[in-house]
Amino acid sequence: MQTDPQTQASTSPTPMDPAQDGTLSTTAPGQIRVIKRNGKVVAYTDDKITVAITKAFLAVEGGTAAASSRIHEVVAELTSQVTDTFKRRLPSGGTIHIEEIQDQVELSLMRHGEHKVARSYVLYREEQARKRAQDNPAADNQSGITVTMEDGSRQALDMGRLEALIRAACADLDDVQPERIINETVKNLYDGVTIGDVNTSMVMTARTLIEQEPNYTYVTARLLMDSLRAEALQFLGVADRADQAEMASLYSDTLKAYVARGIELELLDPKLAEFDLDRLGQALKGDRDGLFTYLGLQTLYDRYFLHSNEVRFELPQCFFMRVAMGLSINEDDREARAIEFYELISSFDYMCSTPTLFNAGTLRPQLSSCYLTTVPDDLSGIYHAIHDNAMLSKFAGGLGNDWTPVRALGSYIKGTNGKSQGVVPFLKVVNDTAVAVNQGGKRKGAVCAYLETWHLDIEEFVELRKNTGDDRRRTHDMNTANWIPDLFMKRVLEEQEWTLFSPNDVPELHDLYGTAFEQKYLEYEAKTRSGELKLFKRMPALTLWRKMLSMLFETGHPWVTFKDPCNLRSPQQHAGVVHSSNLCTEITLNTNAEEIAVCNLGSINLPQHIGDNGLDLVKLENTVRTAVRMLDNVIDINYYSVPQAERSNFRHRPVGMGVMGFQDALYKQQIAYASAAAVDFADQSMEAISYYAIQASSNLAVERGSYSSFDGSLWSRGILPIDSIALLGEQRGEEYLKMDRSQRLDWDSLREQVKTQGMRNSNVMAIAPTATIANITGVSQSIEPTYQNLYVKSNLSGEFTVVNPYLVNDLKARGLWDNVMVNDLKYYDGSVQPIDRVPADLKEMYRTAFEVEPRWLVEAASRRQKWIDQAQSLNLYIAEANGRKLDITYKMAWLMGLKTTYYLRALSATTAEKSTINDGRLNAVAAVADSGASFDQAADVPLACSIDDPDCEACQ
Repeated sequence: MQTDPQTQASTSPTPMDPAQDGTLSTTAPGQIRVIKRNGKVVAYTDDKITVAITKAFLAVEGGTAAASSRIHEVVAELTSQVTDTFKRRLPSGGTIHIEEIQDQVELSLMRHGEHKVARSYVLYREEQARKRAQDNPAADNQSGITVTMEDGSRQALDMGRLEALIRAACADLDDVQPERIINETVKNLYDGVTIGDVNTSMVMTARTLIEQEPNYTYVTARLLMDSLRAEALQFLGVADRADQAEMASLYSDTLKAYVARGIELELLDPKLAEFDLDRLGQALKGDRDGLFTYLGLQTLYDRYFLHSNEVRFELPQCFFMRVAMGLSINEDDREARAIEFYELISSFDYMCSTPTLFNAGTLRPQLSSCYLTTVPDDLSGIYHAIHDNAMLSKFAGGLGNDWTPVRALGSYIKGTNGKSQGVVPFLKVVNDTAVAVNQGGKRKGAVCAYLETWHLDIEEFVELRKNTGDDRRRTHDMNTANWIPDLFMKRVLEEQEWTLFSPNDVPELHDLYGTAFEQKYLEYEAKTRSGELKLFKRMPALTLWRKMLSMLFETGHPWVTFKDPCNLRSPQQHAGVVHSSNLCTEITLNTNAEEIAVCNLGSINLPQHIGDNGLDLVKLENTVRTAVRMLDNVIDINYYSVPQAERSNFRHRPVGMGVMGFQDALYKQQIAYASAAAVDFADQSMEAISYYAIQASSNLAVERGSYSSFDGSLWSRGILPIDSIALLGEQRGEEYLKMDRSQRLDWDSLREQVKTQGMRNSNVMAIAPTATIANITGVSQSIEPTYQNLYVKSNLSGEFTVVNPYLVNDLKARGLWDNVMVNDLKYYDGSVQPIDRVPADLKEMYRTAFEVEPRWLVEAASRRQKWIDQAQSLNLYIAEANGRKLDITYKMAWLMGLKTTYYLRALSATTAEKSTINDGRLNAVAAVADSGASFDQAADVPLACSIDDPDCEACQ
């Protein structure tokens, strides 16, 4: 509806004004305050919001009785949403400008689908702003502002410094306007404002512009750096304040002061003081502080930087050098290696995993990411395994537990002449242990339990995450996964029966796979028919399969992982059996009573290796070589909280190098995710990474020696990951394996090199989720498609507007990027598909995760899997989910040779009109468990584990 501004001026809402007087209210600590246009500060109240929104509705809908009833309900809901937004954004209180409140009212109207009302509201605001500019064009209500400094003294606002900071933050960035930030920042200030709030005003002003221009995320981060520098430099006694240009000379002194203070506070390893800190300080590149997005820098500040009494004294380049020093501490030329490692991570070409970033260079360097354990079938062993879980979790390790050996419900206990309660009661204890031991207070403990599909407790196991039933037999916090043998999948496809056993009656099945498993399984089935085995259950395999998918759909668990490809393609099958994967399903390592498998992770930033002609193989080779060395160093430096982990890690030395930013790499090459070209790039890029990683580990073996269990491995026999596909096909049956086996590089020479030189590491590749380190480096997570092109991301650091810069640049090039497009993207939850004026080629390029058919995700994953000696964390996105789609997708995953899958992120066939309204987030993806929907029914909310649940640490 086009409303005449002249008419609207008399009938449209007056944008809310929180107070009528011009006095400064006395507000309680933690209360939100509002800065009016005249610079006065008043207490925040929501009654004026209610009035403003009501007037907006009345202007459009009139005041009929029918309209009034609806308006009353909607206004109350919208007012609550606006207030809740500011309470969430400012939990400890703070100041907001009147314009920010009006922006939020406008956004709430759009989210609620009230487009006519929102349009009326927008037009009125623009008209009033024009009038104010005409009436008083030279107004300057901010003259004479004084600023309260840290020591309580007051100084005049240093406009010169404020303008210089903002202009420096905007330098070298396209389409950003420093004057706009300067004017808005000053407008938000008031007499007596604290120096901290001056910086906050700059940051908040810049961050509100991110949705209109993605480059403002870098502006916001650079402005945030000013307060970070002040906090750290003052604590270290280096300087009171410094701008980014001054850090070029200050960073060297800062590093020395930082190391000394960190050692004094018993946070850093005293060995760091033995480095040539002058040499390392000169190597720091302060300009790389400008590489961060706002989300990336805020994440580092909140969760990674070292602190004392909540004062962060670690600046970004000191942080990266601390990690590099920690990883080079045992090197012969440690300074040269530290600089080499620093160059790699500070440039974002590669990033270490979160535990390594947390703990490298500290007194307790627990640098490893994942631990896999097998739980024995005796009470002492079970509780010892739970103790190991606690110790490993304490120092920030994610856990994967194999529970298959534990006897089932109703099985005989010889020692007591009683019957077992099965696996489930123990898993309840594991769940509560993970909650109690929250990774050293840094993030929630995270564990995943695995159970094989033939276990007699499997039906109850798959229901562990349900919200109904006996809560004593539910685990609401831990993850679960099915460990599925190939024989079961064959029985499903052939619609045959399946038999469940208690593991104490069939002890060999746990350690067998392939044809050996099938033969022994058939023998045990024969014993059930002859009467030799009494405790078993026979059922149609398809019935159990449907229940597994039903629970996956309803609760997000258990995940679907495949036992046989994990073992038949394992380089270490001579040394043991892979009994489970890890917390995120990308690690496939042997476990037994004496060994807890450990993996050490890091990820290549793929878009950093895309040049004008596609993949830059020379740069990629150099990155991989250094990264493999860093990962291998982790094994020797790592702190081991249990001896079984140390024993395993030193014997096999596995590492897991992965990738992140796959979607960004496609964008840079103008390749749509849902295309054969994307599948081909997944193949090409992973082949190159695999080649260089194997080559690097083999060369490292020349320098340092092969890992101790190398002899007898697939490596020693010249069987590389690409070759192991044939082993899987031979055992499974080629008719059940549809996997591409083409290759581009010279693998013959590499086979001979590995056989001759050996390997330093038993495993070298695994693709982890990279949720947090992708945030730090400002790229898309792991191998994920774009979630939405514009959304609000919520995590433990707060709420952040995320907009797809590649889409914005393409729309700009065609003259299509404007405020209307921003509002359209908001309304359509970040999708360009319903927006008519977006050209067809851009719609194809910028499909979001739920708009990409899952077959493309599976096919690309299959192409990667052929090169990887471990696995990959593969989330599956399924729109309009139903039983048939899930059935096809997961069968396809098995047939195409995948080892594991991760979360199912599914949208139901029908959703509420605007399902994101409930919690005010554009990106809300509700948990399946909350829906209560059955497998065959369409639910009223999106179904999935929330991709941005701030409490979820499974993929951080």
